[in-house]
Order: sequence, then C-alpha cells, then structure tokens
Amino acid sequence: MASNKILVIDDTTVVRVKVREMLPPGNFEVLEAKDGVEGLNFILQEKLSLIMLDFLLPKMSGWEVFQKVQADPELRKIPLVIMSGRKEEVTEKITEPFEYFEFLGKPFDQKQLISAIKLAMTKAKQPRPELVAVGAVAAVKNSTVATSNVATATVAAPTVANVAVATPSVANTVMPTAASNATPSAGGVSDVEINALNEKIVKMQAEIDGLKKQLTQVVTFIKQKIK
Repeated sequence: MASNKILVIDDTTVVRVKVREMLPPGNFEVLEAKDGVEGLNFILQEKLSLIMLDFLLPKMSGWEVFQKVQADPELRKIPLVIMSGRKEEVTEKITEPFEYFEFLGKPFDQKQLISAIKLAMTKAKQPRPELVAVGAVAAVKNSTVATSNVATATVAAPTVANVAVATPSVANTVMPTAASNATPSAGGVSDVEINALNEKIVKMQAEIDGLKKQLTQVVTFIKQKIK
C-alpha cells in the first residue's frame, strides 16, 4: 500500500497522465478526477498528501473546490498546487502572493512540476491565521457598495411636453334637466342637492376653460421653440 496519495483533478486526460509520468518513482499513489465533483469526493474520502487542482473544471469549478477546501480547518492543511493555462483566471479570484498554495502554469515540464510540488509542501506548513469563510471574504471583495451622492445625482424634472393633463370633458358631464329640478328623483334627491351639483358643474366648467387656455399657451410656446 502506498503511504502517500496525490490527487490530480483535471478534465484533460493528457494532463493527468502527464503528471503521473513526470512524478519520480516512490512510495505514493496517484488518484485521478476528471471534474470538480469527483475531485471533491476524493478530497473528503481519502487521506491525501497533495492536491493538484485545475482551476477550470466541469460540474464544479476549481475555484469552488478551493473554497470548500479552505473552509475546512483540516482540509486546508493539505499541500495544494493550482493549475491553469491562464494565470489571470486565478488572480481574478485569489490575489498574489499565493501564501498557502503554489501555482503551476500550463503547459509545464517535469522540473516545473517537481518545483511546484516542493513549494506547495513548504507553504502548507506555514502558520495560518484563524479560519475565515472564504466565500464571505470573496463576497466582500467582489461586492459593490452603491452610495447616493447629492452632487452627482441627476433629477429628472418632468417637462411640459411630457405631462399629460387629464381634464373632464363637458360632453361627458351629465347635466340635470329642468324636469329633474322640478321633480324629486326616484332616489329621493332634493332640490338643494341638485342645486349644489349644478354649482359644482359650473365651477368645473370654469376650471376646464382655464386649463384649455393654459394648454393653448403651452402648445403655442412649444411650436415657437420647435421653429
């Protein structure tokens, strides 16, 4: 039985085989995972001596696997090598310098692989601060705080051209007839109530005439501006 287990999580078979072939002969076993979910299962079930993690993976990304590992006080002690063909994909999520894991760019040769493994093992032994939820830190780093500033605020003032004034139409107003003034309605409406209604109608008509006049002035003003 091999005393040391190295887990290679990469969706490319060539990379997994390449790592296996480049490792010097010794008392260890190489485990392979083709996606993030399978890799995380190995991490949770096996006692590993080293994890080699591709940053871009199907089903569960390397970034998600990294977050879950770092959130566990025991799992984050495992030496870790993160692999990627584009370093900026990693630095977008994790800023340099990489204190507790080593980065290995693709493609790589045997010398670079062995060097990355040794550095990862050295970094894993460094004392670390109290555990902080990686997801929470990432959320704070990636969040944008929206603040209101009176100096930069833009107030949209409604213009005359955009305002629609709804006015009651005289044609839609039911005017009581002389017969209705002389005779109480079936509902028992008195002459006083009818007279009060008539007064309201007169006032409404005056307001309508005033609004029409204002509207005519506005239209004339707009036409002059357009010219």
